[in-house]
Amino acid sequence: MEKIRNFGILVLFVVLQFCQSCEAKIHVQIANRLGDGQSMRLHCQSKDDDLGVVVLENEQETEWSFGTNFFGTTLFYCDVRWGNLTSWYSFDAYSADRDYSRCKTICRWMISHEGMLFGQNEDLGTWELYSLTRT
Repeated sequence: MEKIRNFGILVLFVVLQFCQSCEAKIHVQIANRLGDGQSMRLHCQSKDDDLGVVVLENEQETEWSFGTNFFGTTLFYCDVRWGNLTSWYSFDAYSADRDYSRCKTICRWMISHEGMLFGQNEDLGTWELYSLTRT
């Protein structure tokens, strides 16, 4: 009887965790802060969703929302290019492994006038430098 009760508690715990992750919405915002009137092209996607290419003029932002998956493997990645660059640069806009605690409800990103990528730590309220990978 004890084993059945323990199993029931375990099942209830798993269901509650699943429901919590299904309801949780993550918002991603990406801002163009290149300055000097520079626009940037941005293409973001996940394994399941391609958000298409958007052109962000200087000081413009784009955003989208999604629910994380049960397995904690949600990943959205983006390619970005601006100015006279012929190469694209990529970064992970949301990686469940990295961002589960860093941005619980909103992941804010900006490309600065130096062409650097900054992400906001929601818990600390600080901006942190991240690397852009040339693709």
